[in-house]
Amino acid sequence: MFSIRLVVKIVLSLAIFSSFAFAGEESYAAQVPLSMVLPFVILLVAIAVVPFINRNWWKNNYPYVAVGLGLIPVAYYFVVLGNGGRMLQIGKEYLSFIVLIGSLFIVSGGIHIRITGKSTPFANVCLLAIGAVAANVLGTTGASMILIRPFLRVNKYRIRGFQVVFFIFVVGNMGGALTPIGPPLFLGYLSGVPFWWVLEYVWHMWILAIAIVLAVFFVMDTISFRKFEAGPKRVLPSKLHEKTEVGGMHNVFFLAVIIAAVFLENPPFLREALMIAAAAGSYFTTRNEIHVKNDFNFVPIKEVAILFAGIFATMVPALDWLELNASSIGMATPGQFYWGTGALSGVLDNAPAYLNSLSASVGLFVDQKIVVQIQYLIASHGAGIAAIKDIHADEIRNTFATIAKFHPDIVATGSVPPSVAQVSYLIGNHDVYLKAISVGAVFFGACTYIGNGPNFMVKSIAEQAGVAMPSFFGYIGRYTVPVLLPTFALIWFLFFRS
Repeated sequence: MFSIRLVVKIVLSLAIFSSFAFAGEESYAAQVPLSMVLPFVILLVAIAVVPFINRNWWKNNYPYVAVGLGLIPVAYYFVVLGNGGRMLQIGKEYLSFIVLIGSLFIVSGGIHIRITGKSTPFANVCLLAIGAVAANVLGTTGASMILIRPFLRVNKYRIRGFQVVFFIFVVGNMGGALTPIGPPLFLGYLSGVPFWWVLEYVWHMWILAIAIVLAVFFVMDTISFRKFEAGPKRVLPSKLHEKTEVGGMHNVFFLAVIIAAVFLENPPFLREALMIAAAAGSYFTTRNEIHVKNDFNFVPIKEVAILFAGIFATMVPALDWLELNASSIGMATPGQFYWGTGALSGVLDNAPAYLNSLSASVGLFVDQKIVVQIQYLIASHGAGIAAIKDIHADEIRNTFATIAKFHPDIVATGSVPPSVAQVSYLIGNHDVYLKAISVGAVFFGACTYIGNGPNFMVKSIAEQAGVAMPSFFGYIGRYTVPVLLPTFALIWFLFFRS
């Protein structure tokens, strides 16, 4: 049986191993043939298509598919290229990623909220707006897992599939565009994007997009509400008039520990250790009756952990190929990065879409010679920067100023990782591209059930509650195309058209 104790032991063992394996490790992109991207494509297509062809087969065999495909690039990098450090580097990022997602999932599963009564369209809009804000504090996974059941309960007398779809739009995806408390922005944070940078520079896009989607939802929910009120009298659920109930609130402390741990970068793996400790503390101090009320189990996070192990392993050749061949794939404008990242995010998954586009932008705009110069300047604590007269002087100064502003601790140590120097170059000289990548990855994850981890979790919970959810293509045709795409096109027109 799947056990939290086993998970904790495995993750702690990986952390201990990785603390030695990554000591002093600095690796750059490796030259790989385009054919090595095939396992990545096969895995993502399988995730998107196979469950809809034969769900039972996929349920029983997805671990073999994910692990089997993942071993192909792992073997290639270790044996053929002799660049095992690159795979170890991505393994470290996977560890941080899954520990964050898993800890938020476990802790949120220990918080039980029952909102009773007869929800109105305005009340639903308010709840979704609260969820959008919460997605930046708890991550889209944490906010979705905490709020979906109260949302279903308060609407159970007239629950419709479109209401859950808009919950996925707002809480499970678009809401979480301002902070890296969860994928995909957490992966950017691990790569050197400052924690508060996205909030500072894309908040106006977030407000506009959320407001439009909530306005559309209000109109649709009002029509649905009026039809229900005008229809024949129905027997309302017996639990409709029960008292509001909140349980497991001690887990707010554990959530605070996880969120605080996100800010920790040194010493290595302290962040992950605190998150694991918070998850274990939450699980063992939460009464079983709360987990039962929330229908809590480890199946969803187990599936995410296995699938993303395969995704992280297979995407390494794709990341390296994009970084080294970015100039040949035709993505050069902010709009192209916005739509390109968005298309990958919606059709595949927003985490690898974000990393792929970030790697492409680094390959397209960042000169490794400048990275070396920046490393030298940081080592000398900025000595000689005023004397730089070459053609890239302004770019170098902008990059150094960005690191000094957002990473003063790095300047103090005199050592800057290549990834931080690369991302700081983008922010200092081509920040519109990073904005386009960040917004495109988060927003477009709402376009399909497979665009983000919480999407399928929310769908599964809703179906268990008896909600008739739209099919994969029904979701796209009835909601993504008429609601999201016009909204995203407006964002492009206003901010990324040039």
